[in-house]
Amino acid sequence: MSNWYSIAKSLHLIGMVSWMAGMFYLVRIMVYHAMAFDRPEPERSTLLGQFVTMEWKSYNIILKPAVVITWSFGVIMLCIQPVWLEQGWMQVKLVFLVLLTVYTHYLKGHIRQLEQGASSFTHIHYRALNEVPTIFMVAIVFLAVLKVNVNYMYLFGGLAAFIALIAWGIKKANSK
Repeated sequence: MSNWYSIAKSLHLIGMVSWMAGMFYLVRIMVYHAMAFDRPEPERSTLLGQFVTMEWKSYNIILKPAVVITWSFGVIMLCIQPVWLEQGWMQVKLVFLVLLTVYTHYLKGHIRQLEQGASSFTHIHYRALNEVPTIFMVAIVFLAVLKVNVNYMYLFGGLAAFIALIAWGIKKANSK
């Protein structure tokens, strides 16, 4: 493979790591934002304003550029290795990436709802949303590493077990 491919792959991975970090950070802020609605005034107003600012900055300064970098260099890699588009692992990976992109835009809607004080989600809901990127990341990494050697039965069975474990952990952590 060419040096250009290695550069594109490096930048693709940097974008992906930034994308994941941005989502984890953003949704963690949303957890605190949802909790701030229960605080007394004037603390509540101060916190709500600060969290909205932090949410928009993390979305616009971290997430949007990271998504563009990840997709851009992923497409460049596919232009260099177009045969991968014919392989099942890449097609499944692209489905997960599209869903992750949709999820990222879904978070933008939650910023707007929180900003308007109209979110029906509690901090527990946002804690659960914070696990969604991890599920996507696990699937995407296994697909990218195993490629044609991926066993879809194990991949999806493992993801189902992982999701069940996460759900159990969220329930256990919030039952106290």
